[in-house]
Amino acid sequence: MTVRTHFMDMALRLGRRGLGRVAPNPAVGCVLVKEDRIIGRGWTQPGGRPHAETQALQSAVENMAGATAYVSLEPCAHQGATPSCATALIDAGIARVVVAMEDPDPRTAGQGVARMRAAGLQVDLGILAEQAQRDHQGFVLRLTRDRPLVSGKIAHSADGRIASATGHSQWITGSLARAHGHALRAHHDAILIGGGTWRADHPRLDCRLPGLADRSPQKVLLSHGVPEDQPDGWWTSAGLLPDHQPPYDLDDLLAALARRGITRLLVEGGAATIAAFMRVGLMDRLYLYTAPKLIGEDGRASVGALGVRDVMADAPYLKVIETRTLGEDALAVYERG
Repeated sequence: MTVRTHFMDMALRLGRRGLGRVAPNPAVGCVLVKEDRIIGRGWTQPGGRPHAETQALQSAVENMAGATAYVSLEPCAHQGATPSCATALIDAGIARVVVAMEDPDPRTAGQGVARMRAAGLQVDLGILAEQAQRDHQGFVLRLTRDRPLVSGKIAHSADGRIASATGHSQWITGSLARAHGHALRAHHDAILIGGGTWRADHPRLDCRLPGLADRSPQKVLLSHGVPEDQPDGWWTSAGLLPDHQPPYDLDDLLAALARRGITRLLVEGGAATIAAFMRVGLMDRLYLYTAPKLIGEDGRASVGALGVRDVMADAPYLKVIETRTLGEDALAVYERG
């Protein structure tokens, strides 16, 4: 790992602290380095302000003249109540800025880099860009495709079952995997389930980890009708799309969520809802928790019908981007291939 990638990796890690808390803004991290020493750091704060660069500059423990700023997204070029981040870095005397990726927001879109270069700063662009693009995918999709990033979450047995024949599922996975799942919720702006899952389980869908109770995402119910026991505070498909009739188009639903500022949506089930997003190519990422248990064919499958009837070429292709062990369970994270 080079010096540039080391400090950019740190900026990316800092930025991830904002996931699930800063929408519709991007979750950015910034590290200030002088003579290979960290003199300041910051990340986007809850609600989207202050920006990472502002926080890093305010945290600096010594004069910043000649320092290098590592930023996980191009510093903004637009000015609101405060100067743009690009201007703030220039005014602080920063000599070099290392940027992971360009900001797709048309208010910046290369203008931040251009402004800093015009002021004489050295700007390096594209350091750990692939990791940054993954971190900022929800922000980018909302700007470019009018929808949030959609991630699915499944906890199942080694033979792909999420419950016994009677529907009993507590607990398929162990405590470490369940804790990871709660942390995953905290990194999303909203969490969605189908009407069948609501009627069967009435899940709370909150983040039950010490210190993270306030990080529970907005809850969304996808249902053809409004249930009599509709949960308080939840958004429903009928409420999000009042001028539409069921069955609801998922593109329209995601666009409605994007208009409300949602950049990262976690779909937790049930099997039919997971399959519905997969069938139309709207499942960007899948978190698959696998327990070392066998339930058998009389158990309930983790994914509903996908319409793969004849040839394997019709099956959705997924690419593994991460694997890890969580106690006795295994987690594999996939992206659409």
